[in-house]
Amino acid sequence: MHQNRIAVCSWSLHPESPEELVAGVRAVGLSRVQLALNRLITEPAWKTAGEILRANGITIVSGMLNTRGENYSSLETIRRTGGVVPDETWEDNWRDIQAVVEVAAGLGLSLVTFHAGYLPGDPATPAFAKLLGRLRAIADAFAGKGIGIAFETGQETAATLQVFLEALDRPNVGVNFDPANMILYGKGDPIASLKLLAPWVRQVHIKDARHTAMPGTWGSEMPAGTGDVDWPAFFACLAAVRLDVDLVIEREGGAERVKDIVQARELCERLR
Repeated sequence: MHQNRIAVCSWSLHPESPEELVAGVRAVGLSRVQLALNRLITEPAWKTAGEILRANGITIVSGMLNTRGENYSSLETIRRTGGVVPDETWEDNWRDIQAVVEVAAGLGLSLVTFHAGYLPGDPATPAFAKLLGRLRAIADAFAGKGIGIAFETGQETAATLQVFLEALDRPNVGVNFDPANMILYGKGDPIASLKLLAPWVRQVHIKDARHTAMPGTWGSEMPAGTGDVDWPAFFACLAAVRLDVDLVIEREGGAERVKDIVQARELCERLR
């Protein structure tokens, strides 16, 4: 299970160019990457990233879409600014999304992940209907090119996300399951959440975190294997629900990214 399915998020390596990304992926002992796609539409140096990566034997397993105006200063600021929820950034985000669809299609990708934003839990509210409409439009835009999308977990409970996915009713929509995000946002046990969302899981982020000691504030991201994620139980759950998906290492904090990513890779190799 998961043989040759380990990859790394491009943004975790802080590359300034595709060539630097190639060097970073090699430095962590991998040959597979999830690629941040917005740079390919905004930065000329990245427009040929796909060709450069493939010429160097690096496979792009999926893409990542970023939305404008996100503020991660606190749980409250990201609730207000995250994903495609805010009206003030929706039109710009929709233009970016349509451009990213074309980039992803040109790269031959089958999956793009992103933070949808805090999804409302009550189907009777106007907010629920608004997000349903926006995310159906996004899903359909990607489906038109044969591409699936996956929402990042954590900004709502697994039960709320399940309700939304069932209402969304789009076969090309799934979940990028990030166990650390469940802890960072304080949205439930990662193992129980994985079991509930298993039918929708299309990819996993390998990331770890510790719970906050102060409710209402962020937890702390940690190198994989040193936080509160029960990794043996997590991998046992993946096996039990027969999820053979890409395991993409994400490290967003810390000053020793290469070391931490290697540590996460070795964790996956030991437990998968």
